[in-house]
Amino acid sequence: VQLQASGGGLVQAGGSLRLSCVVSGGTNSDYSVAWFRQAPGKEREFVAAISWSGGGTNYADSVKGRFAITRDNTKDTIKLQMNNLTPEDTAVYYCAATRPEYGGTYAYAAAYDYWGQGTLVTVSS
Repeated sequence: VQLQASGGGLVQAGGSLRLSCVVSGGTNSDYSVAWFRQAPGKEREFVAAISWSGGGTNYADSVKGRFAITRDNTKDTIKLQMNNLTPEDTAVYYCAATRPEYGGTYAYAAAYDYWGQGTLVTVSS
């Protein structure tokens, strides 16, 4: 299974960005996908997750009400809409997928077996 993240860039505080994660190589789409982020000098932290059906979502408290995770009808493209960005959102964002038999919206990195390469989001003040 391969994950390709894209959509990062430079944005001013208060602005918006939309990240995309394309998942390929799996035999089916019954996997959950999450976004994590890692800021310079900090540990990787959970951002948001979505179940294989798209019916279940989970968000870190720091992004609730500002970020939205969705997946398309094919279930292989997952988007993270990020609004009202602040400099504290600056980080490399990674998408990750579980094995097909695990469908929960897990908030810990160990639950995810497949990881993308990351996309950098920089929010200027």
